[in-house]
Amino acid sequence: MPAVQRFALRLVRRPEDARDIAQDSYLRAFRTFENFRPGTNAKAWLFTIVYSVFVNRWHKERRESSVSIEELEEEFPRLLAVEDPAAIRESLSTRPADWAQPEVDAALRRLPEAFRSALLLVDVEELTYEEAAAALGCPIGTLRSRLFRARKALYVALREFAVRAGYAPAPPESE
Repeated sequence: MPAVQRFALRLVRRPEDARDIAQDSYLRAFRTFENFRPGTNAKAWLFTIVYSVFVNRWHKERRESSVSIEELEEEFPRLLAVEDPAAIRESLSTRPADWAQPEVDAALRRLPEAFRSALLLVDVEELTYEEAAAALGCPIGTLRSRLFRARKALYVALREFAVRAGYAPAPPESE
C-alpha cells in the first residue's frame, strides 16, 4: 500500500488526489481481480491500475505545464563535456539516491508525465523494464527511450543540487 500511495503521489503531486487515485485503484483491483494472473508480480499489476486511473483522470483535466525536455537534452552534452563521468559514477555508486529530497521531487514534477512515470516505476519502485512497460502500456523500447531522456533531464535539472549534496564532484573551474 505505501508503494501505491507513493507512486500516485508522485504522479499527481497532491496528497488528496493521490489518496483518491489509490482508493480508486484498489476498488478497480478488487472489481477486476479475476484479471490478475497468479504467479505474476502483484505490485506491477497494481501499478498498472494506478497508472490507468491516473491517465483517465489526466485526460479529463488539462495537463500542467512541464519543463521542455528538449531544452534539458540540449544542455546535457555541454555538461558532460566539462565533467569527469567516472567521478560521477563513483560518487553515485557509493551513495544511494534520496528520492525524498525536495529538490529531487520538484525536478521530477517538472518532467513530462510519460518520462516521470517511466523513471518512477523503474528507478524508484524498482520494477523490471518488462513490468514497467506493461504497467505503462508501452513497448520496452519506448520505456527505455523515456528512461534515457528522463535521466538526462534529471541530470541537468539536479546538477547543482548534486554538487551541494555531495552526490557529484564540483565541475572543474573554467580557464
